[in-house]
Amino acid sequence: MDLSKSKYLFFLAAVVCAALIGAAFFLQHIKMLEPCPLCISQRIVVFILLVVVVLAVIHNPGCFGYRVYGGATVLFGMIGAMLASRQLWIQSLPADEVPACMAGLEYLVDVLPLSELVKVMLTGTGDCAQVQWTFIGLTIPGWTLLFFIGFTIYGLFEVFRNK
Repeated sequence: MDLSKSKYLFFLAAVVCAALIGAAFFLQHIKMLEPCPLCISQRIVVFILLVVVVLAVIHNPGCFGYRVYGGATVLFGMIGAMLASRQLWIQSLPADEVPACMAGLEYLVDVLPLSELVKVMLTGTGDCAQVQWTFIGLTIPGWTLLFFIGFTIYGLFEVFRNK
């Protein structure tokens, strides 16, 4: 595959990221599902992935540049997969082992120091255990985990393929 096809694959990845962000806002604002801290963290990672792949399309670098963008895609795909896996784990806990619920995120932003807020955003709360929506038997973090795995595999493809 030549380098010009990498640009189109990164464009396709950008479309997927934009669709994921659009779906998240649809679920929040139309279906009225309140996102938990881990959901918001996953959205942030998808947005960062969107920025990376759009930069790859706009920059249109050579072989080394596509490997760098592929490496960034792998990094953020793995971070997102870890966050989604954490939320799936919290959802699988028995009710008596679920972490305590906390106030809404807007309140937490106002009252918690930044270090505590980051900890909550990365580890989740009892709110993250709620299964609010499923599609074909998978919850929202289940679907995002699949997409993050897909982005990681695609990034590895860009890093290691012969150009």
